[in-house]
Amino acid sequence: MRQISETIKVLVISNVLFFLGTLVSGDAIYQIFSLYYFDNPQFSYWQPLTHMFMHGGWMHLLFNMYALWAFGAPLEAQWGRSKFLFFYFSAGLGAALIHSLVNWYYVSQGIETLMSMGMTAQEVGELLNNTLTPGSYRVIPDMGPGMDQQLFTAYNTPAVGASGAIYGILVAFGMLYPNVELMLIFVPFPIKAKYFIPILLALDLFSGLTGSSLFGQNIANWAHLGGALFGFIMAYYWRKNSFNDKRWY
Repeated sequence: MRQISETIKVLVISNVLFFLGTLVSGDAIYQIFSLYYFDNPQFSYWQPLTHMFMHGGWMHLLFNMYALWAFGAPLEAQWGRSKFLFFYFSAGLGAALIHSLVNWYYVSQGIETLMSMGMTAQEVGELLNNTLTPGSYRVIPDMGPGMDQQLFTAYNTPAVGASGAIYGILVAFGMLYPNVELMLIFVPFPIKAKYFIPILLALDLFSGLTGSSLFGQNIANWAHLGGALFGFIMAYYWRKNSFNDKRWY
């Protein structure tokens, strides 16, 4: 079994400490460090980074930290500490960017629809500010099926977790070690990384486009895909330029 490196150990300990902090403080730390929509009063500029250390529960934390160790350790051994950390945080920030852009689309679409129904910009602002509780929304039948929930969820529900960075790691692992067979809890037979990871991404894309999920609700599918996209770009570039004179040590 591969030993945990100091780099990954520090990341795991940091995530655990942040999670314990949320248990002790209630919602205070959660609201400060989770990633809110950029126009939400709860948003702060540090949240695209700090949301990577927040988690919604023990299982969320456990799966992410296990994946960080299992798939991140070979990448760190291949790239070195500095390059791995750059990759990890870049994928996490990329996940935050894509997640925020999709939320901006939903919010913009919702606001445009409300104003076409006769609401003023001030009335729309008051409506949004009266539904700031995470997960809450107003049913507005004239908006169209699901559009009201998309608007309020995008505006007031924060994103948490290292999953975006983890998806970047998964994609890079699949590119570097495509034929490694993975034994997973929910798959009763070994499956090669080059098959498993695209299937996982396809499920996230399906969930993001349809709103239906095989793994439960409140999953930031577009953040997963954003981390995967940025991870692919970096891993592809580094693999293509692996023999140049610009090495990281």
